[in-house]
Amino acid sequence: MRLQIPEICGNFIDFSHDRFYDVDVLAQWNSPLMGVGLFVIGCCIGSFLNVAIYRIPRGLSVNEPKRSFCPHCKKTLPAWQNIPIVTWLLQRGKCHHCQAPITVRYLIVELLTGLLYLACWRMFPQVSALLAFLLVTVLVTISFIDAEHQVIPIHWTTVTSVLAILGALSQPHLLDLLNQGGMHSALDGLKRAVLGWFTGFASLWLVIQIGKFFLGRKKMEFDEPVQWKLQEGFGENEQLHIMIDDEAISWDDLFFRDTDRLILKGHGIKLNGKSTKATDLVIERTCVTYGENRFEIAALKSLEGKATSVVIPREAMGSGDPHFLGMIGAFLGWQAVFFTIFLSSLYAIVAAILGRVGFGRPLPYGPFLALGALTWMFGGWKTWLAYFQALGLSSLS
Repeated sequence: MRLQIPEICGNFIDFSHDRFYDVDVLAQWNSPLMGVGLFVIGCCIGSFLNVAIYRIPRGLSVNEPKRSFCPHCKKTLPAWQNIPIVTWLLQRGKCHHCQAPITVRYLIVELLTGLLYLACWRMFPQVSALLAFLLVTVLVTISFIDAEHQVIPIHWTTVTSVLAILGALSQPHLLDLLNQGGMHSALDGLKRAVLGWFTGFASLWLVIQIGKFFLGRKKMEFDEPVQWKLQEGFGENEQLHIMIDDEAISWDDLFFRDTDRLILKGHGIKLNGKSTKATDLVIERTCVTYGENRFEIAALKSLEGKATSVVIPREAMGSGDPHFLGMIGAFLGWQAVFFTIFLSSLYAIVAAILGRVGFGRPLPYGPFLALGALTWMFGGWKTWLAYFQALGLSSLS
């Protein structure tokens, strides 16, 4: 027996425009056991996402080595030491072999992914839920990579955007939470997904171009030469820093992108304790250049000098953010793009205030974009709908 279901108890969206579903399949889909199973699957996928979050920014393969290992002692972990959530709790957040602390991020990612899978199951019908699983999986992965390394893997957003557009061909309304009419043909779905991607990408791309014009560089000039040097670690931050007149600036703060350059002018530059004749020095994330001489940062023992001027790179945001928002738009539509921009900005401001992040200091924007998109998925769209209907602008809702 087959029939068209106008509404399913337990879900929050009327999807009467969905395809025909088999009654037995629907009963299985809405059973509590399905919810438990999807939560467990989500936690297991979260465990794999932890592998991706650790390995991708370090240029490591997510497939080799096949087994997980301790990030401290590199000991391969057997299956019984790699059970999502349970292992971290039983071992009290420590490696079984070397007893080194394992960051709570592992627990958070596994639990969060499981809960998001459970929420998607409750929120969406079958085919749309599969697309929602894909979206939240990528949102979690990119959010934590960006939070820890201030980089968004563009190849992930590109592949996922393509999958969203292909998904729109088979499920025209995709994750169309506003239930717009006329979204029944593959062409309608394709147009909507492409428009959503373009709106998301173009919006933040324009922000970057404007930011480059106004915030491209910060130039500091000194009446008297000031001492500077490279220093490994500062306070609780273990990464490399440059110390300029006792002010410490971390490597991630300086080199937000591969194209960033720190330019120093002055004298008394010493490289590995030896004086040079250099007056101009260009420092990149991985190397140092003066004249025709180029040195890898990793090979240096020391680098210091006196500066009369310093040019510090600055950008409005990273180049991966437009691709990330474009991906969100491909799934959720152009309206969700503007909602996400607005709400993610508020989230970022609150986080900056609570975290006491000073003006001009970089703050990863990817996690806030993801949080804005999730807010739209799990109820924010209702606020958009009510707001524009109250204004009498139903065409925007």
